Amino acid sequence: MKKVNWFELLEMVLITELVGVLGSLLSGNVKETYTSFHQPPLAPPGWVFGIIWPILYLLMAIAAYCILQMGSNPDGKTAMAFYWAQLIVNFFWPIVFFRWQRLWLSVGVIVLLDVLVLITAIRFYQLKKAAGYLMVPYLLWILFATYLNIGIAVLN
Repeated sequence: MKKVNWFELLEMVLITELVGVLGSLLSGNVKETYTSFHQPPLAPPGWVFGIIWPILYLLMAIAAYCILQMGSNPDGKTAMAFYWAQLIVNFFWPIVFFRWQRLWLSVGVIVLLDVLVLITAIRFYQLKKAAGYLMVPYLLWILFATYLNIGIAVLN
């Protein structure tokens, strides 16, 4: 087993978490906007998101670090390209949903995110099972967020 490079792991965690923080900062008043919408059944209170997202970003970053440790493996590079693509789409979704309040456009963005996260998780799993498993909570949360996004779009 390869020794953990703590600097590279921390770097991946910081980059991933920073993308989440920046997306949130650029999204406007998320709490006020979220509570202003008519909510579908099972919609959690707004404070839940502030707890869930940092944990998910941490798990994603650890998964990505596992793949990066494979070195110049072409399949690893492809998997990481999907990781970066889904992270970019993840960055834009809250801006489209909260700041711009383009609810149906945000449905399209989050469905694209679903597909990218699924592909990333599968590719990670094929390369390193632990990395794939680390992506599962994120995939499940994104699918739940898709339900919420569609529900809010329909109700508002």
